[in-house]
Amino acid sequence: MQDELEEEISRRGEAFRYSLRHGRVEFEEEARRRHREMRVRLGTFLRQTRPMVVLTAPVIYAMIVPFALLDLFVTIYQAVCFPVYGIPRVRRRDHIRIDRHHLQYLNGLQKLNCIYCGYANGLIAYVREIAGRTEAYWCPIKHAARVEGRHGHYAEFLDYGDAEGFEAGLQASREKVLKEGD
Repeated sequence: MQDELEEEISRRGEAFRYSLRHGRVEFEEEARRRHREMRVRLGTFLRQTRPMVVLTAPVIYAMIVPFALLDLFVTIYQAVCFPVYGIPRVRRRDHIRIDRHHLQYLNGLQKLNCIYCGYANGLIAYVREIAGRTEAYWCPIKHAARVEGRHGHYAEFLDYGDAEGFEAGLQASREKVLKEGD
């Protein structure tokens, strides 16, 4: 499914007249010009924003402190523990993408919001993969009840209550996690 999504994004890139070159998006000049024309000026944007939305902004942006601390601690955890277990490290750049601020149709505040959301959601994906690899290494057992938003390793976990298959399943899960760096 991920490959299909990537193919669709590539097709849409052609439709919206951009391409990826060396990891950077390049729009055709005509597309950039049209984007600049479509940008809503900051003053207009703020006048159109409901007051309660403006008042909640500090609450949203205050989350940068716990996000940054989470980033720091999870990165340290991975750097210290993963080599001991032999688990391949998760690359931050594979999860944290900050590129939407290059879109010319966004004003400065919208760009700042996009940077924040790209970091926050990318960080959660990064943390989720680190946690997923950890769980696959130590405790690859499905939960008894349905769990929303499972990581990519979960589908191959052992069934809840499978005592007979636990040791072999644990070993197989560890071997798979250890091969992810190959």
